[in-house]
Amino acid sequence: MADRGLHDPAAADGTVVDPGAWHIYRGTGRPREGTPGIDLLPPPPPWRRFSGGPLVEEPAPQDEAEFTRRLGPADGPVPRTASVQEKDLVNAALMLRRPLIVAGPPGIGKSSLAHCVSRELGLGRVLRWNITSRSTLKEGLYSYDAIGRVQEAAARGALLGPAVGALSGEAAGKPPAEPGSDGLHNIGDYIQLGPLGTALLPRVVPRVLLIDEIDKADVDLVGDLLSVFEEGEYRIPELARMRARMPDAEVHTDDPDGTAFVHHGLVRCAAFPVVVITSNGERVLPPAFLRRCLYLELPPPDADQLAAVLSAHLADGDDEHRAVMIRDFLARSRTGGTLAADQLLSSEFLRTTPSGPGRHSWNELLHALWRRLDGAGTGG
Repeated sequence: MADRGLHDPAAADGTVVDPGAWHIYRGTGRPREGTPGIDLLPPPPPWRRFSGGPLVEEPAPQDEAEFTRRLGPADGPVPRTASVQEKDLVNAALMLRRPLIVAGPPGIGKSSLAHCVSRELGLGRVLRWNITSRSTLKEGLYSYDAIGRVQEAAARGALLGPAVGALSGEAAGKPPAEPGSDGLHNIGDYIQLGPLGTALLPRVVPRVLLIDEIDKADVDLVGDLLSVFEEGEYRIPELARMRARMPDAEVHTDDPDGTAFVHHGLVRCAAFPVVVITSNGERVLPPAFLRRCLYLELPPPDADQLAAVLSAHLADGDDEHRAVMIRDFLARSRTGGTLAADQLLSSEFLRTTPSGPGRHSWNELLHALWRRLDGAGTGG
């Protein structure tokens, strides 16, 4: 095959390119020293550029406690070794501004990949949308508490008299009063952006969004996501109807105590979010959906990767006994059904803690802890 000039440090225009620039994501789950990883991200392709505004200036909130819980301390051992394929696909998704589907059996660290990316690139708290069979696109974008707004109007009307009935009139189809003239809170007080809606706010630096277990989604949700991923925007009709009288509304976001302004009822991203979608491989996703995403299949962790997970979360234990535990765990997983790394982590914690179980009950307890995840029974 002819040389296509891949990773050539000299660009077509003669600009010298750092040969390591491709590896913005290195798969360590540890923050970069010096320049934040996201600052190394080149501009998006022309067809993935978005022009949302007004820009949200505040940085994304941090959540180091959650990163530590999932990945271990930032200055501790590296929790996992990323494969070349993983690093290449994550970096391709970053540069193309496309969602990344991460598939594999339960418990192998698919959702942790989103936290690895966010911590390593300095993107702050991960927004998480847990999918169920009842999930809808609107749930991920925003919710509007119309009943709460009417109830507060009624309560204020009872306290302050009939002059505060403007909102009730609007609910009944009558023209509403000007914003604030009835003493009520802004309509934005009753609008809560969901994880997807928050991720699409216009930011210079993207947020990380984890859409967990897409397998559970109704087929309509998978189809509805296509338009949002392509357009990078959505409309809030409750605000769009009032844009002449209230062009900017402050709404709640999915971040703790977070708020943001929405202009004319339209939310359009400026930097497309880093979207990680997990799948247990329990259903076939539509070709149109797969075409707009990148697809990464994560294999079950091997002995070295499991040892790295234990070292990241637990103090160094007896290497010989730990190696035996990992060996037995892998053997049980091969013969007794799928097991998750969390099950090994739990058993190793109990084995090494001074107040853990005695030897007489250990084998029976381990049998219960290593119960198979891919079907009924205990795997024994």
